[in-house]
Amino acid sequence: MELTGKIIAVLPANSGVSQRTGNPWMSQEYVIEVPGQYPRKCVFRIFGEDRIKQFNIQNGEDVTVSFDIDAHEYNGRWFNQVSAYNVSRPASPNGAVPPTTPESPKVDDSPAGDSEGDGLPF
Repeated sequence: MELTGKIIAVLPANSGVSQRTGNPWMSQEYVIEVPGQYPRKCVFRIFGEDRIKQFNIQNGEDVTVSFDIDAHEYNGRWFNQVSAYNVSRPASPNGAVPPTTPESPKVDDSPAGDSEGDGLPF
């Protein structure tokens, strides 16, 4: 799945040492806001120090996040986990803003008092 939006929060990184393997681990969570009439927010996680550094996600930037959703059970309750596997930034041509042209005013070409074709009897 993919979401495109703005990063509105970069949460502190979590780290530790795996009890099973003894290897260190790191993960970090981010909040993305998807624009629209009713903006949506989603928290996603990146696992691995190398991937966190590779994606280098900053607060306030626009990104497209590709992610997987999985659920796990803990003490009889279920929790969703949204794990990102790719983050990309939208391409902008030289950062230029496209020029805008004002709309032309509408001109009424009909002669004054011409009621022909407007469906009115007077």
